[in-house]
Amino acid sequence: MTTLTQEPYEESAGRPVGYATHDVTNQPPPLAPYDASADTALLEGVRREGAGWAEEELRRLGLRAGSAQAQEWGDLANRHEPVLRTHDRYGNRIDEVEYHPSWHHLMRVAVGAGLAGSAWADDRPGAHVARTAGGLVWGHTEAGHGCPTSMTYAAVPALRAEPELAKVYEPLLTSREYEPGLRPPTGKRGLLAGMGMTEKQGGSDVRTNTTAATPTAESGVYTLRGHKWFTSAPMCDVFLVLAQAPGGLSCFLVPRVLPDGTRNTFRVQRLKDKLGNRSNASSEPEFDGTVAWLVGPEGQGVKTIIEMVNCTRLDCVMASATLMRKTLVEAGHHVRHRGAFGARLVDQPLMRNVLADLALESEAATTLTLRLAGAADRAVRGDAGEAAFRRIATAVGKYWVTKRGPAFTAEALECLGGNGYVEESGMPRHYREAPLLSIWEGSGNVNALDVLRALGRSPETAHALFGELALARGADARLDAAVARLESGLAEASETGARRLVELMALTLQGSLLVRHAPPAVADAFCASRLGGDWGHAFGTLPAGADLGGILERALPPRA
Repeated sequence: MTTLTQEPYEESAGRPVGYATHDVTNQPPPLAPYDASADTALLEGVRREGAGWAEEELRRLGLRAGSAQAQEWGDLANRHEPVLRTHDRYGNRIDEVEYHPSWHHLMRVAVGAGLAGSAWADDRPGAHVARTAGGLVWGHTEAGHGCPTSMTYAAVPALRAEPELAKVYEPLLTSREYEPGLRPPTGKRGLLAGMGMTEKQGGSDVRTNTTAATPTAESGVYTLRGHKWFTSAPMCDVFLVLAQAPGGLSCFLVPRVLPDGTRNTFRVQRLKDKLGNRSNASSEPEFDGTVAWLVGPEGQGVKTIIEMVNCTRLDCVMASATLMRKTLVEAGHHVRHRGAFGARLVDQPLMRNVLADLALESEAATTLTLRLAGAADRAVRGDAGEAAFRRIATAVGKYWVTKRGPAFTAEALECLGGNGYVEESGMPRHYREAPLLSIWEGSGNVNALDVLRALGRSPETAHALFGELALARGADARLDAAVARLESGLAEASETGARRLVELMALTLQGSLLVRHAPPAVADAFCASRLGGDWGHAFGTLPAGADLGGILERALPPRA
């Protein structure tokens, strides 16, 4: 009887072992290690928005993000999903979530790099820009762990509505120390914050919340009873929660562990089985006699958290821009090394059009993200004009950039063909992640309507937006014509047409930024396609005169 065996070829010069049937050829080498900060638009924006002092640290973070180790952490944290432990072996209720060690590695670097709350403790101009830039770079690892860092960042300004609570918790929320585990908050070196806003009957309509807050004999202390529908990162130390107090919808601080060391009632009913963002546990907690501290006045819950919403919406824009850049880098790496029909894919004219179109979208998203971060930084420091611009432009950016993410990641995945459709490539994980950012912190409709509310209630926001657009007046006729259409559209603004109006706001704003700050190849192609109408309905339909080479040379990292 004959036994069939495969006899491996000799391994040579770092190449994998081949087999008798074939050699592996025409496959790209691993992308990692690479420099996730090697992005010209990113570095230029960081300097322009006042955080050039952070560039050296940003570059170090970029090398770490692109390392084989950090990329593996991202993969493992998503393959080994969080596990809920409601009870210990003896039957005691513990409501703990276990994470893979890779999650903790990612979190430790993120918090240590200042991506959680530490910007609020940094007096340097540009501190919030530096934090956003760090997110744009470290986000190349994976997206899920950006949720608790984002919520911690956003919780600080909301907590300041109650100075006595802020005095206790803010130094810990702004720490660069990651210390997991449920212990009394004031006994830890650093804290993370989560949020419990939505309920099953209302979602974004938080005014329909039914969770009840009952005052206790101690001033400012309440007990909560109710259920929350989406509360991410349940192993955070403290949570901002909305509940109905006697005076109306109010904001409360809920610690997982009380000052005396006992567990607060925070029953995690289940973890969500989500489309993406799978490394991050999203839960349904139940409150029943849960101790909570009032943040801000009774009945002013929405007003108290509005600053928090501005922060988390910025992070949604940032995360979408990061996902675009990451998948563009993956696609660019693949087509540089893969040949088809007698040439490298990167040299095939139609593939160059696709990749250049993606590069335009990515640069526009990154540039807008950093402009929004600059506005946030200057608003925090008392600039009223930047505060008005931030109020409207963040909602505009949240609507548009997060909407572009799913189509972008699908096209980038397609650049890899079948290689991109398998889990090992990482592209399916990015594709599943993309829709989250347009849902979190208000869906597209919620953000579009918020823009209309801002225009109606705060006329200074429109002045700020058009003031920004005026900085590019006369530089490109297509941009000027689009701004004129926008001005006309404002006079006829309606809920039915809100999406069209906000889309035009986003495109003119991105066009204005690129005309002022990007090279002519980028600005001209963007204005011709996005504003001048010389564009199709899918990526890869840039006009014949677009400088594809100039766009790609700027966008793709240097060849290894």
